[in-house]
Amino acid sequence: MILKPKIGTDKLQFGMKQNDVISIIGNPDKQFNDDEKNIIFLYNELKLRLTFYEDEQFRFGYLISSNPDLVVFDSKIIGLGGLEVKNELIEKDIKSWEQEDFDSTENYFNESNWLTLQVEFGIIIRVEIGAIINDNDEFDWKFKG
Repeated sequence: MILKPKIGTDKLQFGMKQNDVISIIGNPDKQFNDDEKNIIFLYNELKLRLTFYEDEQFRFGYLISSNPDLVVFDSKIIGLGGLEVKNELIEKDIKSWEQEDFDSTENYFNESNWLTLQVEFGIIIRVEIGAIINDNDEFDWKFKG
């Protein structure tokens, strides 16, 4: 699975509806609503969580994955050193990072790409990416279908 900042993945684009996603990767292993009434799809084999925002007509807007085959800029990053990957991404023009520490984990967040690297014991264990909000304070949906 190739992660494409601001777009989604190689197959899934931010802005898709649930049926669009299901037609590409199949039915989720689990589906539920979160506290904000968003719909969440879980795909166990893909180690993938997708969020469809209730206040955006249930468009796909957020992805969380710990899939070891997740690729960002031609490199698999799950299991690699967090600081090492962050520094490599800086060289790929993803420059500004905020860091938050939570007990044994650190989150490195890049707002311009809405990208989070979650690091535990020095290695990346999870990646989160979301749809971008444009200058008009609206989501910049990539899927136009």
